[in-house]
Amino acid sequence: MDKKATRQRRSAKTRVRIARQKAVRLTVHRTNLNIYAQVIDATGGKVLATASTLEKDVRAKHPKGSDKAAAALVGTRIAEKAKAAGVTEVAFDRSGFSYHGRVKALADAAREGGLKF
Repeated sequence: MDKKATRQRRSAKTRVRIARQKAVRLTVHRTNLNIYAQVIDATGGKVLATASTLEKDVRAKHPKGSDKAAAALVGTRIAEKAKAAGVTEVAFDRSGFSYHGRVKALADAAREGGLKF
């Protein structure tokens, strides 16, 4: 198996577990240049809130977009948007990525922003 297939296999296992819980999930996707976060409804799969390093406000402060500080800013923004949508408790779906570096920075910032997972 190559690296991408292994990550997708880990991701599928996590998503099945979260689906059984019927919990709203905070999904993170990471590329070399950017990081993206979405809050997805448990029942219909509807996206309730999104944030990424491609947004103008984030780009203005972190033009590179691929560092921990930018990921932390995305975490605080997704927490604000989720709370505005009425979501306070989520299940963290890291999409098979390791929980360190930018993924961890985003998760910690989302927790500080008021999301519980």
